[in-house]
Amino acid sequence: MTLRAASLLAACLVASGCGGARDDGGEASLWITRDRGEKVLFAGTVASGLTVMQAVRREADVETRYGGRFVQSIEGISSSGRSGSDWFYFVNGIAADRGAAEYRLRRGDIAWWDYHRWRGRPELRIVVGAFPEPFLHGFRGKRRPAVVRYRRLTHAAAARTLGRRIAAVSVAPASVPAPAEANVLAIEPGAPGFSATLTSPEGPYRFVLRGDPAGLARNPRLVRFRFEGLP
Repeated sequence: MTLRAASLLAACLVASGCGGARDDGGEASLWITRDRGEKVLFAGTVASGLTVMQAVRREADVETRYGGRFVQSIEGISSSGRSGSDWFYFVNGIAADRGAAEYRLRRGDIAWWDYHRWRGRPELRIVVGAFPEPFLHGFRGKRRPAVVRYRRLTHAAAARTLGRRIAAVSVAPASVPAPAEANVLAIEPGAPGFSATLTSPEGPYRFVLRGDPAGLARNPRLVRFRFEGLP
């Protein structure tokens, strides 16, 4: 199965049931956007313990096809094979690898549905718009240690602030090797930009922040809902 097919399957293979909610008294976030985060349709909180499908059904009008296995529309915005646009979901910025009825939200998780065109676009496995996730809560509750590495001494103060935001166990110059199993936030010189890659949904993840890191250090919401890049 191709990655695109797996991502589509994760977004589409949903069921309206899949048991009751397991409310642990905490909260998770639910975001619904379109066009790669360009337009926000909903941003709020839901009870943790819900599945991603239960969460979106509680807060939005959802239509399905094929016995509830395929998300046809959310808030009247329908999947279109002709245009190559569909609904996909992420958890903490990570493209889900399972159906929405199979992923149960934990305290602090961010479930993010986005309607976007996939045809002619690179396949998406991880996006930056949930930062400081996935450093804080990971995927399926599995969180790796986080580290920050920077190349310029002038970026050291911002690196330390960003380290606190992602609960990093180490903030150091790039000359200090990062542990192989760690999630890494790398601060690099160059034209402003912010991107991420991953090895698997459970990590490790590597985020690369280029340019002056001070803005993101002051306000991590600077990249909220963005798939990549800086405003």
